[in-house]
Amino acid sequence: MAEPTHARIALSTASVYPESTATAFEIAARLGYDGVEVMVWTDPVSQDIEALRRLSDYHGIPILAVHAPCLLITQRVWSTDPWVKLQRARAAAEKLGASTVVVHPPFRWQRQYARDFVAGIWRMANETDVRFAVENMYPWRYRDREMLAYAPDWDVTKDDYRHFTIDLSHTSTARTDALHMIDRMGDRLGHVHLADGRGSAKDEHLVPGRGTQPCAELLERLAVSGFDGHVVIEVNTRRAMSSAEREADLAEALAFTRRHLASAVEVPRR
Repeated sequence: MAEPTHARIALSTASVYPESTATAFEIAARLGYDGVEVMVWTDPVSQDIEALRRLSDYHGIPILAVHAPCLLITQRVWSTDPWVKLQRARAAAEKLGASTVVVHPPFRWQRQYARDFVAGIWRMANETDVRFAVENMYPWRYRDREMLAYAPDWDVTKDDYRHFTIDLSHTSTARTDALHMIDRMGDRLGHVHLADGRGSAKDEHLVPGRGTQPCAELLERLAVSGFDGHVVIEVNTRRAMSSAEREADLAEALAFTRRHLASAVEVPRR
């Protein structure tokens, strides 16, 4: 019999967009998620440590991870200096009791940042107990053209990091094998963004089970291995026609994740 996994299941605050960060805490508590991952972005509440602490205390839902503001739309959030962004993300994680900071590799046009990124992430990781988990990305595609937008590489397993985040919507967009990627990550896999995709050039972030990614197989493999990181539901619910439909999607994602994390560790019946 396999040992039960100690992974906790969190809701990314990005999963409720266009609703607010505050709404994500409310939904996570109501549906029974183990915690939230805060996506730091243009919502002022997501940038405010005291506001986040009050939400966490009010709803009784812990903040397990902080996603640093490294999207195109957050280039001016928490400074235009990418290292300052990471320093503030680390400080937020430490103050909020989160164990992980999720960070994307630099854009290629951030040349100095990209040049120093691997060594800089190691340096910051050595200064804290918070994990800096670097997330896999994907090539940008338009029709038959492909642009490598990230440096040192969108495939973060080609570089030496202490911890990784795997995102299954990103493996779908990159058209790469997610199970082979977690094999390459090995015991440095510290964080999972669970979503699905159908191989589109767009980063789809479908509810797990609605695409072609091996979401169930990955969860079962994590369970058998005793994975003790976080599994974060990071899905796109923008097309939901109502708050009730959005919440139903997030309940479905949570049920899928729990079912497949548990299925690999159940005692077989004779």
